[in-house]
Amino acid sequence: MSASETPVRMDISDVEWRLGHKVGGGELWEPCNKTDIRRWVMAMDYVNPLHWDQRFAAQTKFGDIIAPQSICVALDYGHGNNQACVGRIDGQHMIFGGEEWWWYGTHVRPGDHLSHERIFTGYKLTDTKFAGPTLFQRGDTIHRNQRGDLIAKSCPTVIRYLAKEAEKRGMYASTAGTPHKWTAAELDEIDKIRRDWFLSNREGKSPHFEEVSVGDKLPRRVIGPHSIASFTTEYRAFIFNIWGSFYWQGVEGVPDCWVNQDMGWIDGFSFDEEGAMTDPRLRDGLYLGPSRGHIDDGRASEIGMHRAYGYGATMAAWNTDYLAFWAGHDGMVRHAKTEFRGPAFEGDVTYIEGEVIEKIENSEWGFPVVRIEVRMTNQDGKIVVTAVNEVQLPY
Repeated sequence: MSASETPVRMDISDVEWRLGHKVGGGELWEPCNKTDIRRWVMAMDYVNPLHWDQRFAAQTKFGDIIAPQSICVALDYGHGNNQACVGRIDGQHMIFGGEEWWWYGTHVRPGDHLSHERIFTGYKLTDTKFAGPTLFQRGDTIHRNQRGDLIAKSCPTVIRYLAKEAEKRGMYASTAGTPHKWTAAELDEIDKIRRDWFLSNREGKSPHFEEVSVGDKLPRRVIGPHSIASFTTEYRAFIFNIWGSFYWQGVEGVPDCWVNQDMGWIDGFSFDEEGAMTDPRLRDGLYLGPSRGHIDDGRASEIGMHRAYGYGATMAAWNTDYLAFWAGHDGMVRHAKTEFRGPAFEGDVTYIEGEVIEKIENSEWGFPVVRIEVRMTNQDGKIVVTAVNEVQLPY
């Protein structure tokens, strides 16, 4: 910045006073069903037959299809970030910075109807190369089923920034480039890695705690190449994105609990909530609203991304599914903390690799867990996601 330029500032006055407040948002009308589960694992390219194959699931200890642990975010509103995206900031846009999850032992099954208790828990204003003044916000959501059973707690980090400043700085303008052109040989290799992974534990066998050693590598997984088709499939698997699937819910005793207020989007990135009562496309993110940059290069450029790109909540789900597949039917992911280092652009592939870095016999959970480090990279070796996780295994 030259001496003559005025420093760019972000007004967060509507954010600060909301710290610690409960948050409203969307709630789904209907319980989760088998089609919701199948749609979700299809979108995540998660081929575990426990979640889509009726005949396979009937022969397991579960007796029927169950949902993967990652589905809680699909049964929430707003890709699970409503509790963090509070307060109006004019001219802003938002991307995900990471997610932290805890699971408490109860699986989601067809017929379960989840509720969500949300609270805004923290924020930090800093300066980034990407957009100058940048606000990191966090919030907690408690997910319970209709019986009151505790399913999970989630805590996403959202990154809010001034869209025009990010567009001006153009950090991704040179690095995003154009989608990679894959050769037939390269695609064959991708297909082989993908197939080897889903055959690595299709039967759902769980490694025992005593059999696992520090340094053990989990089978390599690949997802992609990412495309407009795959991004669209992912978007539609988040149930709230389906027309008429949810209603707005406030919080009793909290007069301004941030239910569906405009966060301060730039022109062309907000919904028409009133018009959508007649034409639901007016709040359909594939046509209008803040998600349109995911599938439209031109719109992506307006918010500093410069190319169609994937969803943060999806990347966190890839991590959970990857671990759960390895842990098998008698294991469970108990804690997952993902940090998003960069977007999954159209045309990229994402390689997922994990390694056992610690065995904890006396864990805070009251039973042994293994700590696993996961890293996701693209075809150029660039890190997209890092994660540290705790997984329960039989012992």
